[in-house]
Amino acid sequence: MAKRGQKFGKVLFAGMLLTLTVALGGCSGDKAAGDSTQIADTSAANSSEVESATNTEANASSEETKDTEEGGSHITIGIPQDLDSLVPSLSQGAGTQEILYNIYEGLYKPDSEGNLVPAVASDYTMSEDGLVYTFTLRDGIKFHNGNPVTVEDVKYSIETCAGLNGGEPVISAFSNIESVETPDDGTVVITLKESSSPFMAILSTVEAAIVPADADDLQTNPVGTGPYRFVSRSLQENVVLERFDDYWGEPAHIKDITLKVLADSDSIVMNLEGGAVDLVARVSTQQAAELGDDFEVLEGTMNLVQAMYLNNAAAPFDNEKVRQALCYAVNKQEILDFVSEGKGTPVGSSMFPAFGKYYVEELNDLYTTDLEKAKSLLAEAGYPDGFSFTMKVPSNYQQHVDTAQVVAEQLKQINVTANIELIEWETWLNDVYQGRDFEATLVGVDASTLTAGAMLSRFRSDAHNNFVNFSNEEYDAAYKEALAAEAVMDDEAATAAYKKCETILAETAANVYIQDMCELVAVRKGYTGYTFYPLYIQDFSKLDVQ
Repeated sequence: MAKRGQKFGKVLFAGMLLTLTVALGGCSGDKAAGDSTQIADTSAANSSEVESATNTEANASSEETKDTEEGGSHITIGIPQDLDSLVPSLSQGAGTQEILYNIYEGLYKPDSEGNLVPAVASDYTMSEDGLVYTFTLRDGIKFHNGNPVTVEDVKYSIETCAGLNGGEPVISAFSNIESVETPDDGTVVITLKESSSPFMAILSTVEAAIVPADADDLQTNPVGTGPYRFVSRSLQENVVLERFDDYWGEPAHIKDITLKVLADSDSIVMNLEGGAVDLVARVSTQQAAELGDDFEVLEGTMNLVQAMYLNNAAAPFDNEKVRQALCYAVNKQEILDFVSEGKGTPVGSSMFPAFGKYYVEELNDLYTTDLEKAKSLLAEAGYPDGFSFTMKVPSNYQQHVDTAQVVAEQLKQINVTANIELIEWETWLNDVYQGRDFEATLVGVDASTLTAGAMLSRFRSDAHNNFVNFSNEEYDAAYKEALAAEAVMDDEAATAAYKKCETILAETAANVYIQDMCELVAVRKGYTGYTFYPLYIQDFSKLDVQ
């Protein structure tokens, strides 16, 4: 007998969703999202260029933003870096995926309360053994090019992500897909090799979006089913979106959106005050304080784990005692006080409060600041006089830059010198995240879904996105225990195994864990509807003009 999805199509992330929030990213990081990472772009415009752009765009902004006749309106939103890909399955940065959320949709997608709701599909059933998922295609749904979405498009999209069309799986968890069948024009049947309680959550990610089977080049002409359609892109400058008037769901309120790349964080306030941009998410407390009366500053949480991530395969960080010494030297509350006026939540492992039952709060106090203990551990590890290292930090995320500076000052107290190297986002993505060519980096890591597996899978020894090169047999075994428990729907055992993974990360000091950061969003007065999600998402469709 089949089990039908929850009434009204809302599906809780089955014991993995939590009340409020989650994504890998560099600033927010990545949040680098489940499989993604986000951080900064350092290419800075000089002041005359910024002033010129500000003056020019201010005029356009003042004329366009209040144009509400016949539902027309415009907003310019500042983003910290250009999109790393317009192809959903190839997107890596959380900063990219949060934008693509507005263009693409999967069979289901997350809403602002942490529920999974129908999108391209209108409903689904799951077999009793958890192996067969049967989806009903939504009636009349269209792609942005005007073509109807067909079951062939869904089959193509899922098979591409699962590697069934040739090549490796784009989404590693999709290697569990045995087959995708289309018994009729309105039904898609996905059969798994093994049951998996997080499957629906993974299916809802941006990477698993439904795209046309005959799409020629999504990189230059992305075509999705979301509330906004792609119009144009100027590399390292802007991306332009337009409301999709044939959208199947509640239509977006604002007609036109320009996403302006603000790679130089020092120009954010100037662009806001000058009228070049109307909204910027994740401003620092200092930037927020500099804004005038024309702006509101909204406060939420970033739902990520900010940490100084260490290359566990590179000396001296291949020594557990060295890593532990750094943990004892860092004062988390002092960082919060200096960087964000005390806002934010200290964390002690690769999990943050929004994950509810998976979050182990007591790990926050595992390393209380103890400089003598830190020096003693360094001496035991063979570094009685300390050492120096390079910390690579994406330059377009001021919060990470500020945090890195405080950490560097704290480490001086144990004769450890952290030389901060500010790099562009693309360089960070290529060299640090993909190339693993670094000693330490300071970013935020998030999850693409509200599942413990999404946060913790990257620390498996053989994980393709294990950019810190963490390798621990006990961890690998605990993670396998969690997967095995999920396969038989034993939530209690899976939760215990995931908590064990977090504890191992903390006790071995895999990284120097700091905080789940406070998120401040600067919005020009007159714009309403900005909504904080429990995932790394910016939902433009909810924005409106008074």
